[in-house]
Amino acid sequence: MTLTKYGWQQWLTITTVLFVFALLFVLIGWWLALIPIVILWVALVSFFRNPWRRIPKDLPDGMMLSPADGVVSAIEYLDSHETIDGSAVVIRIFLSVLNVHINRAPCDCELEKTLYRRGKFLDARSVESAKVNESNTLFLFTRGERIGLRQVSGKIARNIVCPVQAGDTFVQGQQFGMIKFGSTTELILPRPDSVTIHVSRGDKVMAGLTPFATLFPQ
Repeated sequence: MTLTKYGWQQWLTITTVLFVFALLFVLIGWWLALIPIVILWVALVSFFRNPWRRIPKDLPDGMMLSPADGVVSAIEYLDSHETIDGSAVVIRIFLSVLNVHINRAPCDCELEKTLYRRGKFLDARSVESAKVNESNTLFLFTRGERIGLRQVSGKIARNIVCPVQAGDTFVQGQQFGMIKFGSTTELILPRPDSVTIHVSRGDKVMAGLTPFATLFPQ
């Protein structure tokens, strides 16, 4: 099982602590106690798994891939959004603790800036959480047009990881961060009338694999 670099401190700590307990049980002869130790290690460390994926190539112009694993929880049309400076469509993905939590770029793009906001830690399944929870927004440019990508913490997820800087460029499907232990990811697209959404509420999606939406050229 390959583990993500974004969680190395956590999975290394988990491994070290459980190894100490396992060694102690071996020394006192409690061999059966190793079974729950191994099960617990797999359960905790699997959250940081980083499965290899073959990113689709030669996609139609403007096709966006899902930026996260999870379930589409909402599709909203807004008159304005700060990342777009105009009307927008927001496609929201809920990530449970069982999902892979690595975020991926939906398309080839360049980072203009990020905007971090402190906030609450409500259950990510609630509608209000998307508005008031801690979040990190990426302002991205693709084909000369701005799109947005927003990482939102949940009740359990309280650690947004996004080690990027203004001017960084990403290829479609490239990893750029993660949110630890249950969360929400949003893709914000401009010109809703020129967007075809390929998913519906309740659909399961996979980052870097699932065709998500198409933003047709201006």
